[in-house]
Amino acid sequence: MGEITHFFSKISVVVVKLSHGSIKVGDRIAIVGGGRNFTQTVRSLQIESVDVPVANKGSLVGLKSTRPAKEGDKVYSL
Repeated sequence: MGEITHFFSKISVVVVKLSHGSIKVGDRIAIVGGGRNFTQTVRSLQIESVDVPVANKGSLVGLKSTRPAKEGDKVYSL
């Protein structure tokens, strides 16, 4: 689905560049990379600090992460 381009540790938010497909509030995703492998439900999405219900291919979208992640980690839809 995409790749993490930034992780903001103080607020536990990742920025994901969507390379294909779409993501919406309520979706289950997996974040995988560098020994990290966890799943979570998307509780909220933001594009340019504005809440959105869905984001499509090509978007840079921010979402709250339940665990630490790193740039380059892959994001998969479940």
